Amino acid sequence: MADYIERRRVEAVVKYVLVYKGGSVPESEEEGQKVMAAWGAWFGSMGAAVSDGGNPFGPSKLVGSDGTVTDGAPSGLTGYSILDASSLAEATALAKGCPVLAVGGSVEVYETFDVM
Repeated sequence: MADYIERRRVEAVVKYVLVYKGGSVPESEEEGQKVMAAWGAWFGSMGAAVSDGGNPFGPSKLVGSDGTVTDGAPSGLTGYSILDASSLAEATALAKGCPVLAVGGSVEVYETFDVM
């Protein structure tokens, strides 16, 4: 599997999922417009690297290994985007400009790979 992943890195651009945690909801329409402008500017600065701008997350449930379901997953994830990049380092550098960071949130960056 490691050989496959390394070969893929050399051959092509890879998709990375950026998962957002935390942040805050704008308290006014004006603040909401500023937040959306910041996201638009960030996406614009990345150009073709943005594969899927993603969406924020709403209510969640957690399904345990025993089938138990509880309201509200404990991870605190608030949204996602998908980027194309040549390396995890490049995707991480792009993530450093994410507007969620300015409001106390964080970004987790995950490399994806095709298995099917």
